[in-house]
Amino acid sequence: MEADRIIVLDFGSQYTHLLARRIRELGVYSQIMSPTVSSAELAKSKGIILSGGPKSVYDKDAVAYNPQIFSLGVPILGLCYGEQLIGHTLGGKVELGKVKEYGSAKFQATKTELFAAVLPNSTVWMSHGDKVLVLPEGFSKIGSTKDCEFAAIADERRKIYGLQFHPEVAHSQEGMKILSNFVFRICGCKPNWTMKGYLEKKITEVQKNAGNKNVFLLLSGGVDSTVCLALIAKALGAQRVHALHVDTGFMRKGESKLVVEELEKLGCGKIHLVEAQDKFLQKLDWVTDPEEKRNIIGKLFVDIAIEELNNISFEPGTWLIGQGTIYPDTIETGGNENSNKIKTHHNRAPIIMEMIEKGMVIEPLKDLYKDEVRELGKLLGLPEKLVNRHPFPGPGLAIRILCSGTKDVNLEAEKEIMKIAKKEGYAATILPIKAVGVQGDNRTYRNALLLEGKFDYEALERVSTKITNSFNSINRVVALVFPKKINSIELKAAFLTKSRIQKLQEADFAATQILAKTKQYDSIWQFPVVLLPIDFNKNGEGVVLRPVESKEAMTAKFSKINKSALKKMATRILKIGGIGAVMLDITHKPPATIEWE
Repeated sequence: MEADRIIVLDFGSQYTHLLARRIRELGVYSQIMSPTVSSAELAKSKGIILSGGPKSVYDKDAVAYNPQIFSLGVPILGLCYGEQLIGHTLGGKVELGKVKEYGSAKFQATKTELFAAVLPNSTVWMSHGDKVLVLPEGFSKIGSTKDCEFAAIADERRKIYGLQFHPEVAHSQEGMKILSNFVFRICGCKPNWTMKGYLEKKITEVQKNAGNKNVFLLLSGGVDSTVCLALIAKALGAQRVHALHVDTGFMRKGESKLVVEELEKLGCGKIHLVEAQDKFLQKLDWVTDPEEKRNIIGKLFVDIAIEELNNISFEPGTWLIGQGTIYPDTIETGGNENSNKIKTHHNRAPIIMEMIEKGMVIEPLKDLYKDEVRELGKLLGLPEKLVNRHPFPGPGLAIRILCSGTKDVNLEAEKEIMKIAKKEGYAATILPIKAVGVQGDNRTYRNALLLEGKFDYEALERVSTKITNSFNSINRVVALVFPKKINSIELKAAFLTKSRIQKLQEADFAATQILAKTKQYDSIWQFPVVLLPIDFNKNGEGVVLRPVESKEAMTAKFSKINKSALKKMATRILKIGGIGAVMLDITHKPPATIEWE
């Protein structure tokens, strides 16, 4: 099954596991390894892929790697940082580019083995600041974009290729064809890997890792924890699985009741429900920092789990804590040797990491992405209404309710930003609130920008992309839906309170209902609704709608949802007390993360 193998060397990209998974989609076994892996191990592979990464190849603290990579005679494909490593190591020149590229770009390809049957003009996904400026000897240009002359390079005699873009992300139009050409035409692999085989392997692993211990599963009720519950129950038997669902008070409207009712029908074990709204609110009182929120929530989840374990008389050493952790949770928390932390997921809080080190946690989905989890759920026989639900973060609405500890002065947009927006017919205002982003594999925490003007999706996308690519101070752009004009913006001191939670629950419920009624629910990957501690026109706080399209959550495009439905959502949300404006997030990932915190 693993005879034909592609090795992915991890230089810290947020997309490393996505890349490995794309190879598995082609039916070829892939394995992620450290860049310092031995030459003997690399020589066993049919091909080597060099991932992207957050560092610069010319820095003193550049990632260490095995320099023999390029002399083994094994075909190589370098992506982003990987292309730069090829250029820098083999005698070319790499420098910081005058223009950084994040998001979509138009790519022109020449005829080569790597681009066989690939469209000569296509859209690719960029996320870089550095670029190759001078090619090494023996290399030629095989593709370019407007802002990157050497977007694709090759030494076809040695079968060494470099791409400045990311073919592994869904938004690179011809990406899978390019990877397929490398894996099959250049490396000569044969397809022999399946999800069914992966499931069988995981069942065996769960049985081995659990031994005689029972599993106490932390159950949010989302897709990941539901599939995790079904998998562990299949491996160990329902009687050995005890699932805990904690109502933190940050669930969507009616969420906890729905979770318990639906999962009890599956017969995968007993579901324990704990009402803990007051405990979470008390711990998070006056907390505004998003990382602190996540860490507090993660620790309290575990504290409550241990308390419940004691209540149901589990003997020490006879249980494991189970989690539906998937790979984006790990990689965004900086879970790889060379990766940059984007945000701490609640299931990667420090106390959880301590328990993992002690062998107290079982996570059978930790190497999978959301669409793979859904595929696994279907193989396990779960109903589509559970498998196809929109993802919902463990901390829930706590990270969709932005908080502020102080009032602040309004910020004025830089003249160049205003000029770009005005050219397309928009007024630009920097909002006095920051959001988490990911740019060039690094975490950013920067201001959001508000655009007012005509609601033209194509123009809004152009402006959003150009501004986030050109200005480090902005990593997210929103467009005003209602009212038509903003006369005043004022940051308010605001925290996690029951009234703000209820306000967002109603806004989220309204948006979801209209999305379902207009039959757009299944075409949207995820739909966060966010509450901002900003008073608009002295009428109340702002609500941001964040519908996105994605496959694996590592990249995403904002969804251009039906304008009529968008208008209905805004109209209904504005009827909720204390809401003064409704906006649409028009930023891709990168440079913005899907969630604001």
